Amino acid sequence: MSVDSYTKEVPVEVSEMISKEALQVIQTAKADAAAQYLVEFDGKFEPLTPKEEKWAIMKCDLCLIPVLFFTATMGAVDKVSLGTAAIFGFRTDTNLVGQQYSWLSSIIFIGSLVGMWPMSYLVQRFRLGKVLAICSMLWSTFCLLLCACHSFPGLAALRFLMGFVESAIVPGCSLMISVFYLKTESPHRTAIVFVFASSVINGALSSLASVFGNQIPTWKYIFILVGSVSFVWSCFVLWFLPDSPLNARFLNDREKYFMVRRVAANSTGVENKEWKWYQVKEAFLDIRVYIVMLFNFGINIPNGGLSTFSSIIIKNLGFTSVESSLMGMPTGVIASLSTVFFTWWGSRWVNRRCFVSILSLIVPLVGAVVVYAVDRSNVAGQLVGLYMMYFYFASYVVIISLVQANTAGNTKKSVTYSFNYLGYCGGAVTGSQTFRANQAPKYTGGFISMIVAYCVCILLCVVYWLICVYLNKKKELADDNEATTALGLEGLEDEQLLDLTDMEQKHFRYIT
Repeated sequence: MSVDSYTKEVPVEVSEMISKEALQVIQTAKADAAAQYLVEFDGKFEPLTPKEEKWAIMKCDLCLIPVLFFTATMGAVDKVSLGTAAIFGFRTDTNLVGQQYSWLSSIIFIGSLVGMWPMSYLVQRFRLGKVLAICSMLWSTFCLLLCACHSFPGLAALRFLMGFVESAIVPGCSLMISVFYLKTESPHRTAIVFVFASSVINGALSSLASVFGNQIPTWKYIFILVGSVSFVWSCFVLWFLPDSPLNARFLNDREKYFMVRRVAANSTGVENKEWKWYQVKEAFLDIRVYIVMLFNFGINIPNGGLSTFSSIIIKNLGFTSVESSLMGMPTGVIASLSTVFFTWWGSRWVNRRCFVSILSLIVPLVGAVVVYAVDRSNVAGQLVGLYMMYFYFASYVVIISLVQANTAGNTKKSVTYSFNYLGYCGGAVTGSQTFRANQAPKYTGGFISMIVAYCVCILLCVVYWLICVYLNKKKELADDNEATTALGLEGLEDEQLLDLTDMEQKHFRYIT
């Protein structure tokens, strides 16, 4: 079919809005699936009123965000539950010696490193909602099987498999947010989805497990509760979670069209199942990808250490096992509130997200110094310093929102999110290994690594900021964009409708 004949078949509004070359790309399935949807249904729906627009967005907030939140949270509970299980006899019952406990924490991230690239392909190639649900279901099954293990090899194998399937959850949730919301709307919603609620849920489940009796060890009850709750939830996710606005069951056809139309303004793509190797190459050559990967590596050194050892650190202050699990719950509240505040601030303060991230890093840096320097007999001072360290999570989520806003092209987004997860896993492995059993209770190596990591992350924020400023100026000075010209595309509307990368789009501007 010629471009002219195809133009006759689409609404006048669309044929006037975009170029013939763009229509040809859409017709040959090189475009985002959303572009094909817009061409097919343009002119068939009355525009939404402002009140209806707000209601459509609110429906996404009410139906999508809570589902992503609980899915991501349950995928993070295992890191905290391992630390809680340790104070209920897990290490002695399973005959762990030396650094084996630290390796159980690390090996889940090693599994994620191995699973990162296969899962990146699956998330891009197949239905996003179904991939997330199945991975969550498998994770739940492996968590339940931990109760049947009595030695390091079996535990290590299951923890590795948990990490392998879990590697789809964080990138998948990030991708889901980017296809439902505008750049200005995604930061605080990202904060809610990745809010640090795992320690709160773990504390509640651990307290519940402690009252079940002594028929089996308490630590087994913990894994049974976590795995069972997660499995039941995964079944619901498999039925409910959409892949994009195109098949969101909580939106009617008119609202779907509106959501796709407005998100197209992000110029980052909505849904495209074609794996494009040139976008893979661009991701590998984009220096910003490596800056963010190194940032994630650095910021997750504290994450790896705190997730595994915070319960042990609190118990070493003189608290009982149950008290220690309960005292860990405020860490999730503090991390969550700080994350919501800083991401909200970053979305309101235009082009200052890097600066907001730097400010949020100062608090945990001070907290790490306090915990290391204050005498351990000063329980209040130790707890204040420990709680301050959980502000680190805010900077992590702010940077995630930057990546969502600054990466276009569906394949490139998948690869970029995988690089981010690579840094996340590497930092968590390093963090859990810096806490040496022979350095308890002061853990000198662990706290020094945290302090260094915070300082390096501040520097990386500055570098990312400067690079984005440079790229924006370069785009403004350029007379044309070689990639766009090669496609024969004419304007902003063409770029928004097609699955082009941020570097291909001459109208794309990076948020700093």
